[in-house]
Amino acid sequence: MVTEQEVEAIGQTLVDASQPLPARFRALFTLRNLGGRAAVGWISRAFGDGSALLKHELAYCLGQMQDEAAIPVLIGVLEDTSQEPMVRHEAGEALGAIGNLDVLDVLKRYSEDPVVEVAETCQLAVRRLEWLQENKQEPGTSPYLSVDPAPPAEETDIAKLRKTLLDESCTLFDRYRAMFALRNLGGQAAVLALADGLRCGSALFRHEIGYVLGQMQDETCVPQLTATLRSRTESPMVRHECAEALGSIARPSCLETLRAFAHDEERVVRESCEVALDMYEYENSTQFQYADGLCKLQASA
Repeated sequence: MVTEQEVEAIGQTLVDASQPLPARFRALFTLRNLGGRAAVGWISRAFGDGSALLKHELAYCLGQMQDEAAIPVLIGVLEDTSQEPMVRHEAGEALGAIGNLDVLDVLKRYSEDPVVEVAETCQLAVRRLEWLQENKQEPGTSPYLSVDPAPPAEETDIAKLRKTLLDESCTLFDRYRAMFALRNLGGQAAVLALADGLRCGSALFRHEIGYVLGQMQDETCVPQLTATLRSRTESPMVRHECAEALGSIARPSCLETLRAFAHDEERVVRESCEVALDMYEYENSTQFQYADGLCKLQASA
């Protein structure tokens, strides 16, 4: 059992802006794994931070926890137009992930937000909740243990899934379903099909492709992720996700790029490379777990 004092100590690391960002990320993921109201409370407190990257990750973790106690703070973040678009987008996605139908009206309202990434996210979240209503069940457990913004398509033919994925006349929800089906199938052909999605029109879609390729941890897509991170004309939201994917893949072919862009002029890209380099180190170490806030705390006791 974890004590209240231990949760508080990990929470204090998360909200302490003087701590290195990788340490705060590890504290965040420790709180996510611990769960419970106290963990939700500490994560919620950190939305006043200056780092869009951290705030985006806070919202992501609250969605993954699927704790309804997080709904009010997530609605507040979505409604706060002074928050960066990538933070508001992640709050909308998290509301869809939690799966409570009471948020449908809010999500429908923000489906027409002037910020296209926020609008598209809320449209997807509405469709996810409607899908849950229609199917009266959550999608099967993801092999990556993530709560995804769309259930995977039932199709298993990679060529057909790739066609849907890249067809911009299809709904975003159906293209996301193809994306998660390709991820779950895995293998080089699926990875290459997904990497082709980095050339599609929607920045939200391209950012999700980066996220999925990071989950798969397959070196095949390193050239495409690297090219997208290097592109100065690409949305920072997409570049950041490609940086984190390279940190997750954690092969030597990723290291030089991450080091080079750890000094990028875009703060969210710089910080993503900093966190990705920590992830690279973890993936190439004998450390038992990335979310090590509790281990560190107990070791220092």
